[in-house]
Amino acid sequence: MMSVFIRGKNPSPTLPTRGRESNVGASFSPSLRQAGATDRLPPCGGDGRQARGGIFTRTLAALGILSSLLLAQPAVALDKPAVEAQFRAWLEKTVWPEAQKNKVPRETFDAAFKGVTLNWSLPDLVPPGEKPPPEQKQSQAEFATPAPYFDDKKMATLALKGQQLKAQHASLLARLEKTYGVPGEIVLALWGRETGFGAAASPYPAMQVLATKAFMSTRKDLFLKELVAALQISAVDRIDPKAMKSSWAGAMGQPQFMPSSFLQYAVDFDGDHKVDIWNSVPDALASIANYMAQKGWQRGRGWGVEANIPDSVSCAQEGPDLARPISKWVAAGVTRIDGKPFAASELKSDGMMMMPAGRFGPDFIVTPNFYVLKEYNNSDLYALYVGNLADRIANPRAGGFAGKWGDVGKMLRSDVQAMQEALVKKGYDVGKVDGLPGYKTRRSIGDFEAKNGLKQTCYPDSALKGKIK
Repeated sequence: MMSVFIRGKNPSPTLPTRGRESNVGASFSPSLRQAGATDRLPPCGGDGRQARGGIFTRTLAALGILSSLLLAQPAVALDKPAVEAQFRAWLEKTVWPEAQKNKVPRETFDAAFKGVTLNWSLPDLVPPGEKPPPEQKQSQAEFATPAPYFDDKKMATLALKGQQLKAQHASLLARLEKTYGVPGEIVLALWGRETGFGAAASPYPAMQVLATKAFMSTRKDLFLKELVAALQISAVDRIDPKAMKSSWAGAMGQPQFMPSSFLQYAVDFDGDHKVDIWNSVPDALASIANYMAQKGWQRGRGWGVEANIPDSVSCAQEGPDLARPISKWVAAGVTRIDGKPFAASELKSDGMMMMPAGRFGPDFIVTPNFYVLKEYNNSDLYALYVGNLADRIANPRAGGFAGKWGDVGKMLRSDVQAMQEALVKKGYDVGKVDGLPGYKTRRSIGDFEAKNGLKQTCYPDSALKGKIK
């Protein structure tokens, strides 16, 4: 049996590991979203941590563009050569001591930063002496229908490519599922969603990106940790730092892993004793599967199914903390949308109601694996996208969701936040008060509607604006 080099926890007791100590924070999801690489997510999901798990929200791109525009204004002329000199001094005074603490050799450090200058074109930069842009009040209308996100033509194209790759890599995918318990179509769907099955290039030198953002961004501490992690990767894995390419936010390779995630989850699965998530398909896919396994993917179960949840079943029962055996959902009148019965093996297992647009969109019964998908990107819509794409890859006859997305939206985020604040004052748990309607906000709205004799919709709309105050 081929030896598999894995960092962090080992999902299989038969697999050898090469553990690694690191002072770098390890609670992050794999990556930051590359600007322009994927469609923006309509904000229908996420209580607590925002899209892309515990790292950043998708609003990072928008905020970054704003700060870049501010930097571009000619009102204050920056002395860029002086800032570059400060950058070189900072590398020695701040980065090198941290690298030393993490056992990065001096030659690795010197090679990583030889000839490296600041990348002034990156978003979200705050040069020394400048003030970060003021936090903008979220008053824009953000709640357009999610329908364009699930563009059927684009998804069909991705699914067709995924089906071809499934046949091409059948042996590899079978080994991955045996090793990690994650179905091949799930791994392929994540790969396809992140980088178009490896076709979307990450054009930036990772060291330059991470160093620039660690030196002058609004999240310097986070990027300093990621920069040190990148130095560790170069040292331990003997990867030429110039070959470590990333997105504008530092997410690397075909799985789009941040360096700290690479240290935890990246895998050598092709047996060449190198971990190469940039060029090796086996390493890239095994790293995705390992990530899913370590985040808790339940072997033998799917992500969920589209369902018909009748009006007699309250939509305010949504969320992973309200799981119940699928047999109880069936007894309450919930059915699969395709008319098939739930698998007998599933009836005793837990399932959760999931209604990302309340009564204005498709209904789902999801498994705990749905929330594992959200560990890759903490958005209901992202997880649904990956789940549906995986279904299409597995079954060429599968298509989009039968339920239609209503014309939800036309609500200001600030108005939704005001509704959340009012609900909190009334004793409801809405999750994070941020103007985004996650499942706790949706079910709080549903409970409020039921208690006040209103039709349950479990989603914010303008008709509720004057009633929840």
